[in-house]
Amino acid sequence: MLSDALRAVSSALQTPVIAVLLLLMAAALFMLGSLAVEAFTERARLRVRLPELVDALREGGATEAVIEGSGLLRRQKLALLELTRHPALTPAMRESLAVRLVAEERARYEGIVRVTDLIARLGPMFGLLGTLIPLGPGIIALGRGDTYTLSLSLLTAFDTTIAGLVAAAVAFVISTVRKRWYASYMASLEMAMECVLEAENEKAV
Repeated sequence: MLSDALRAVSSALQTPVIAVLLLLMAAALFMLGSLAVEAFTERARLRVRLPELVDALREGGATEAVIEGSGLLRRQKLALLELTRHPALTPAMRESLAVRLVAEERARYEGIVRVTDLIARLGPMFGLLGTLIPLGPGIIALGRGDTYTLSLSLLTAFDTTIAGLVAAAVAFVISTVRKRWYASYMASLEMAMECVLEAENEKAV
């Protein structure tokens, strides 16, 4: 009875597992498209030269104008401009604001990468489930001499394995590329943030 119950549960899981694998593949393709869009929009506009930006900020020019013409990403510019919109803040308060802005930007990037990291982990798991579940009926069919049912079971097992691995591979590549991009973005933002803090604190003195 226990074996029959386990077999019934595993058979009932086959359709949900296949549905999840299709969803993971669709999500991986969607994230691949979003990566391409990001590469040809945001990243293509990234023209920042940090040494020139640092020199311009330290020369004491108009901070807002320097930020707008810096070549940073739009979100980075907005984060830097936020520091200049509160002249009444003390240096300690402005530094706390800068820390919060940097943390928000880092959390946003981590949230984007977390999606593909999850797909990369779940893909092989559900692919393995989709491989093992049809093997039970396939082995039974083999014992009965039913080669047609056996071939269908093996085909389902192979297809689900491929689907899981493809989704995981695509998601892993996307995560790797984005982590490298976002690490560079955050390094640029943190350096620019320190320069803007220094410039704003000097104005407040």
